[in-house]
Amino acid sequence: MPQDLKLIIRFLDLRTFGVKGHGIESMASFFLDYGYKQQEELKFPAKKLKALWFSPPSGLPHEDAATGSGVNGPLPRIFISELLVDQLSPQAQEIIEKYIETSGSGYKHATLASALGSLTWKKPFFSDFQQLAKESEYAAWTLVNGYALNHVTISTHRLKTHLTNIRALNQFLQENGFNLNSEGGVLKVSPDGLLLQSSTVADSISFKFSDGFTESVPCSYIEFAERLVLPQHKNLRMEEVKEFHRRDGFEVGNADKIFESTSKEQLTRRTG
Repeated sequence: MPQDLKLIIRFLDLRTFGVKGHGIESMASFFLDYGYKQQEELKFPAKKLKALWFSPPSGLPHEDAATGSGVNGPLPRIFISELLVDQLSPQAQEIIEKYIETSGSGYKHATLASALGSLTWKKPFFSDFQQLAKESEYAAWTLVNGYALNHVTISTHRLKTHLTNIRALNQFLQENGFNLNSEGGVLKVSPDGLLLQSSTVADSISFKFSDGFTESVPCSYIEFAERLVLPQHKNLRMEEVKEFHRRDGFEVGNADKIFESTSKEQLTRRTG
């Protein structure tokens, strides 16, 4: 990796089950204790999800004057989603609640479990994983990965290479054997044309289920985002542009497609 390649992690993304304290709040409490601020709620009705994002604290000693502080500073934003379990079928609810019961107060240690890559509930049966996957691939992913990091988002416009343009980066990745999420097209573009996103297809790991089956399951992936300069700042020289001059916020339509990076359809296309 070139010495001048500086990766700017814009977001850390985590998934949770919205039941018995194991939802968003189980992960959010850690970040709130360290000065993060809760921001807007986002809803994904088709996937039966809701999410909150949290902005970093301000006034840190290592903030970069060239970028900004707080929400525009060097620390990543946190995006935590939760599955609205009560909207699933009775059978799916029963499966999830069965494992949550074995977790007990494990939600109090969600951040530690995330860092260690450990489940707070007992290792699942393959049959339960399969059943959940039929109804919600998000649920199946969370059952085997728990609070593990789902993905990171890299700001391409802040890369110190010739690949700041996300289209050029996508081409480079594909030419070097990386499979990109094709849901809705490889490049996801916001209606205003100012937020451009793409993502890799999730890696897979070998997972040994408690009933003896060992199967390949999806784990984490990388998202890329290029935030273009807002029209009112288009006359700025590039060396004058700071993060707050660029398009901010989420685009639910794009995010909904990015979620598909862990789907069976995308993984099958990758390995086919």
